[in-house]
Amino acid sequence: MGNKRVMIPASEVDLTAVNYIPENIQAPHLTGFWFKFFVKLAEAPGIGSLIMNHLKKENKIDEMLKYTVIPEVPMFKPEYPPQEPEPAVVSLEEDAKPEERVNLALKCLPEYDPASNWSGDSTASFRYWKIRDYAYAYRSKFATPSMVAERFISAIEEFNKKNPTAPLLISFDPDEVRKQAAASTQRFEQGNPLSILDGIFMAIKDDIDCYPHPSKGATTWMHEVREVKKDAVSVSRLRSCGAILVGKANMHELGLGTTGNNANYGTTRNPHDPDRYTGGSSSGPAAIVASGLCSAAVGTDGGGSVRIPSSLCGVVGLKSTYGRTDMTGSLCDDGTVEIIGPIATTVEDTILVYAAILGSSPAERISLRPSVPCIPNFPSQESSQSVEALHLGKYTEWFNDVLSTDISDNCENVLSRLSEKHGCKTVEIVIPELHEMRVAHIVSIGSESLCSLNPDCYEGRGARLTYDTRTNLAFFRSFTAADYVAAQRLRRRLMYFHMEIFKKVDIIVTPTTGMTAPRIPPSALKVGETDLHVSGDLMRFIITANLLGFPAVTVPVGYDNQGLPIGMQLIGRPWCEASILRLAAAIEVILHSTKMNESNYDSLSVEHIMISMQKRLPVPMDNIAVFQETCAEPKKKPLQYYDILKGN
Repeated sequence: MGNKRVMIPASEVDLTAVNYIPENIQAPHLTGFWFKFFVKLAEAPGIGSLIMNHLKKENKIDEMLKYTVIPEVPMFKPEYPPQEPEPAVVSLEEDAKPEERVNLALKCLPEYDPASNWSGDSTASFRYWKIRDYAYAYRSKFATPSMVAERFISAIEEFNKKNPTAPLLISFDPDEVRKQAAASTQRFEQGNPLSILDGIFMAIKDDIDCYPHPSKGATTWMHEVREVKKDAVSVSRLRSCGAILVGKANMHELGLGTTGNNANYGTTRNPHDPDRYTGGSSSGPAAIVASGLCSAAVGTDGGGSVRIPSSLCGVVGLKSTYGRTDMTGSLCDDGTVEIIGPIATTVEDTILVYAAILGSSPAERISLRPSVPCIPNFPSQESSQSVEALHLGKYTEWFNDVLSTDISDNCENVLSRLSEKHGCKTVEIVIPELHEMRVAHIVSIGSESLCSLNPDCYEGRGARLTYDTRTNLAFFRSFTAADYVAAQRLRRRLMYFHMEIFKKVDIIVTPTTGMTAPRIPPSALKVGETDLHVSGDLMRFIITANLLGFPAVTVPVGYDNQGLPIGMQLIGRPWCEASILRLAAAIEVILHSTKMNESNYDSLSVEHIMISMQKRLPVPMDNIAVFQETCAEPKKKPLQYYDILKGN
């Protein structure tokens, strides 16, 4: 008695009275024997319910859902009001061929001279090879896709011999890679590459279909009940652009974890420190990109699963607006928080892959009414001006709620430099009910995951899942239908708060994670672990974009005092991917650029300049120089790195 509380409507909340309260997650950290014992208890009739109800009570979940009157009506999928058009962009037609979209995106990239980098000083600062570097090497006959394929295969085979096992790929067929590479090599010999992505090596997360590989979701049994007959829509779009799809990348089982731990196939290690996690659940995709073995990878993101590992591994990860990419052919194609998104070493490579895979499903075009997808048009006069006009929202108390001040200091430094270089204005904001957001997200993704897994679990396959997955599912089973509806009421309420914030700012800025890569407990390698404190730190800033469907990107901004990567997250208005990608590119330039030699242009850039001149469009050289990205200082070479382009 007396537990009931009543929320006032979101529109009446006094933001000046909102106080930030740090998370205080109440849950044990378990691994080894005690973890297995806990799972047995959690799954047992009677006592299992008592344990889960206790956890919910300690974390005030029932207080937020069962005992609270929430006045807003449910929002079962993200819904948005019409948005203002973004400035200095180029529209990409969803119905166009993927290779046409990619070629158009290529013309919108900043000026770049791969020839100077190819012949440059090998002792210079570390930099990743870009997609345009590979294309230049192939066109110039310095390398062929088949040559690179042999180096890739050799590196993967060497990597798979490591003890303990820490695979990047859990489904890999060298002959299939050679076959794709040979076809790409032939196209270059004939002078007919399909796109700039032709011959580019990419990995596909194991919950996205890539024929002829099975999709296991990193379980030991999913392929037994679900046959892969064709590529997922996003994968087929990459294949039509000539990308070489190397296999299925490792992941946290079924995407239900944030570290990347996988006791089934081995836990992928962080390329910057093999004793640390990559982050998850797209652990393999992020690690294989950060290791230099693939220019890009494709993952899913339902709770930071693209952005968390990208941040911890020091690469770029994009979560697009909910519904922007067709989820058909993925294991999580029926949820309300997931997207398929690209991981790459640079923003420009992220843009190229995003241009290939974007396009809503027919059903979502009707229900979500997405605006036309756009990308930044970097060479335009307006592009730098649009960066200068940005207002960046920062909730300082939340922003600073990190385990190490190295994280907040690096991100704060970026904001200062954006202000100095471009005049970007940082605006203080307040975001109410962050704890409610965390609860609404876990109830939403948990209930939706359980719904899709229940039939197989009732047939006995649930016992073949890893212990941490079984722990999560036991917790999810404690949610009721009323809990799910209450979570959707919170979703509408939180959407109101954020859309009000977006009337004042263009982008919300946060660290990507509240901690850098956590250490892997040795005992966790065999049976896994449950550590909700680590999950809370990794997901602290992530959930907004998933529950509310907003686009978000993580971009590397430095390293902590242990040399571990730090990422900064940019959260945009719905359908405004171009704005966050433009700002992410500006951040790269601020941190890593050097003044370009304006006399050096590759053939692609010359062609673009000629087209601009013919159309009497301005080609501002100063603006091109500003966006020249060369990945000089302070980029740090990962401990685990392979140069498969030059073979060094």
